[in-house]
Amino acid sequence: MKAKLLISVLLAAIMFSACSTIGQVEPTATKVVPTKTQSDEPTALPTATVIPTSTPYPTPQPIAVDAEAGWELVWQDEFDGDSINRSNWTYDLGGWGWGNGEAQYYTDRPENARVENGLLVIEARQEKYEGSYYTSARLLTQGLQSFQYGRIEARIKVPSGAGMWPAFWMLGSDFHRNPNDPYDSNWPDAGEIDIMEYIGREPDLIMGTAHGPGYSGALGIGRWNRQDYDIADEFHTYAIEWNYEGISWFYDGEHYFTLEREAVGEREWVFDNEFFIILNLALGGQLAGPIGLDTEFPANLYVDYVRVYQEQ
Repeated sequence: MKAKLLISVLLAAIMFSACSTIGQVEPTATKVVPTKTQSDEPTALPTATVIPTSTPYPTPQPIAVDAEAGWELVWQDEFDGDSINRSNWTYDLGGWGWGNGEAQYYTDRPENARVENGLLVIEARQEKYEGSYYTSARLLTQGLQSFQYGRIEARIKVPSGAGMWPAFWMLGSDFHRNPNDPYDSNWPDAGEIDIMEYIGREPDLIMGTAHGPGYSGALGIGRWNRQDYDIADEFHTYAIEWNYEGISWFYDGEHYFTLEREAVGEREWVFDNEFFIILNLALGGQLAGPIGLDTEFPANLYVDYVRVYQEQ
């Protein structure tokens, strides 16, 4: 009897075990999410350094100072020294977008502006700095050198790439900005003359424009100047000749646009005062558009010289 009872118990256990597996669904494999590690983070932007990137570029064949008959050289910077001449240039600093939604933070560090191999180098870097992800420089002669009328000329090699926005331009010497609110200024009443603007997404195009009250921003009066080659490949000269009658723009010595004072109509002509000079390399913003994913950094704006001639 005991043996029969033991056999019955074992059979019952086997049947219960088999029944418990009938109709059971194979469990779904659990997706294992690995713990995030430092190597899984997106590639970090390089941190700001205190060491300039060496960016030697061959000095172009010199162009001698050549004052045409009736003109006199009154100021120049050939960038032949060891450092930026602080009696000629100061800096705009900051990263608030500069009224155009620009991406860069302007600094006065040698990483972003220096003299090298006889050239002024303005270098745009992709790096995290003061809340911005790009740095660059904006040099100006405000409070140091200003001019009323003349031929203002520079020899420049612009950088290539979508999002690049280098410029050689001027603002009226009475331009001022509220130190507590950078958006509060007397622009465009002070006047602006863009001798050259280049946007990297249009590699064959440079622009010359004037801005004043009632004709500023997208309403500025100017001209596009297209070429049949990429302008960033070589150095080129950019100039205006400016007098009481108006402003004329030149590219490599070729005249391509004149704005006469009568062209502004009943609006105020604000170009009879002294103006100061600006050289900068902006990134992104309303005109330049997005910075391209394939745009290479560091990107460099090279300036061989800036010269000012006036009529004798």
